[in-house]
Amino acid sequence: MPEPRFPACNRSALNGELIGILAGWGRYPVVVAEEIRRRGGRTAILAIRDHADAALEPLADVHGHVGVAEIGAAVDFFRRVGARRATMAGKIHKSKIFARGAWTRHLPDWTGLATFWPHFVTRRRDNRDDSLLGAIAATFDAAGVAICPATDFAPDLLAADGLIAGPAPSGLQLADVVFGWRLAKELGRLDIGQTVVVKNRAPLALEAIEGTDECIRRAGRLCPTGDMTVVKVAKPQQDLRFDMPTIGVGTLESLAAAGAAVLAIEAGQTILIDEPEVAAAAYRLGISLVSCHDADGVPLIEGLTHAA
Repeated sequence: MPEPRFPACNRSALNGELIGILAGWGRYPVVVAEEIRRRGGRTAILAIRDHADAALEPLADVHGHVGVAEIGAAVDFFRRVGARRATMAGKIHKSKIFARGAWTRHLPDWTGLATFWPHFVTRRRDNRDDSLLGAIAATFDAAGVAICPATDFAPDLLAADGLIAGPAPSGLQLADVVFGWRLAKELGRLDIGQTVVVKNRAPLALEAIEGTDECIRRAGRLCPTGDMTVVKVAKPQQDLRFDMPTIGVGTLESLAAAGAAVLAIEAGQTILIDEPEVAAAAYRLGISLVSCHDADGVPLIEGLTHAA
């Protein structure tokens, strides 16, 4: 039997265990905290300043705040309160790191400086998401706090296969899903982004540092006639501990504002936040929300006919 990818992590019963959450922007950390508590765990929530939702605090058995680059303070917090397993949940706005004067507003502590030194100072290593988040996770692990996939604690958030909500996509739209899927997988392989927007088998927008919603909005500006297909997938080398593809009601609202008609996601590899509300929004906005499984780089959608 192969060794588990993250030996300290599993989906066992929580039995009152205190689980750390390093919480970024969005509703994702909120639903992870809710699910941990529902499954019998307790939460030590460390909110990243200027990112985390205030709704997290009532869900925390222990609560604190930390700067985006204060890695030592984050490690010390979880060790002090007794959380030996933790997860990262929520978006970090990487654009803030590259803003003018960012280091004066987001000063790292000594551990943060040591973690990021090869990336931002000596530039011996790149600043892709996997590189930066992997460096943070390695620092936590070395200090005795295991960074685990959020889905170990909240497995029900993963999208199931098939047509989730909305009208079934047309043959032309399914052809765009296949076309966009291959582009998105390649984009992810290069660790650039996870989302592409296509129409009539032509790429309109590719996600980079701006994030999914802005990528979709940009496609809407470039293609005012609408009827685009948005494809969001996991990277081929996806590290399950962080940067999992995530969608929620806001994603569908961005699609509707841009005039997009289809959202295709990857089954079992995508976090679906507030699924009943997302499904209701898809029906209300007339958007096809489909969840596909990957078969050697080709998306297969259970119960639907699709183009080659």
